[in-house]
Amino acid sequence: MHYPIGLLFDLLASSSALPWNITVHFKSFPEKDLLHCPSKDAIEAHFMSCVKEADALKHKSQVINEMQKKDHKQLWMGLQNDRFDQFWAINRKLMEYPAEENGFRFIPFRIYQTTTERPFMQKLFRPVAADGQLHTLGDLLKEVCPSAIAPEDGEKKNQVMIHGIEPMLETPLQWLSEHLSYPDNFLHISIIPQPTD
Repeated sequence: MHYPIGLLFDLLASSSALPWNITVHFKSFPEKDLLHCPSKDAIEAHFMSCVKEADALKHKSQVINEMQKKDHKQLWMGLQNDRFDQFWAINRKLMEYPAEENGFRFIPFRIYQTTTERPFMQKLFRPVAADGQLHTLGDLLKEVCPSAIAPEDGEKKNQVMIHGIEPMLETPLQWLSEHLSYPDNFLHISIIPQPTD
């Protein structure tokens, strides 16, 4: 319940045929394998916690702290009820930045791999280099997860997936964060073994 469904698809089933078959069990909940969700309030609290963490990275929490409780509720209700306009009216503010800054303070991202025991990797990473150049997805991966990138003369062993697509490594990280972040405002990046077929 704490990973977005698109991320789970990228990690676990991106090479399978669509539609993705999901089995829902109503008895014998697998407590040892999954976190049990005690209530809708717990899901809302987790979501808002993630949004606040992302805003702390992007804007030093200034945007989320300037919002009123009704704005937080509108954000959640828009997501919960699948009302994009209601959600985006508030989330748009979380995606803006002053023009003179050329981007967010840090990019809220998490990198997931199926081949490691770590649930995910996350660290501070600026969208703009000290010389003013925009950092790319490739720059992020070289610093945080260099094994994900094939050597120039080597065979590609991994696939980098976001929302079911494999973006080019030259894509600016700021652009990815603005356009491919999940509703929690994080860029969830999956690194999976290269399909053999």
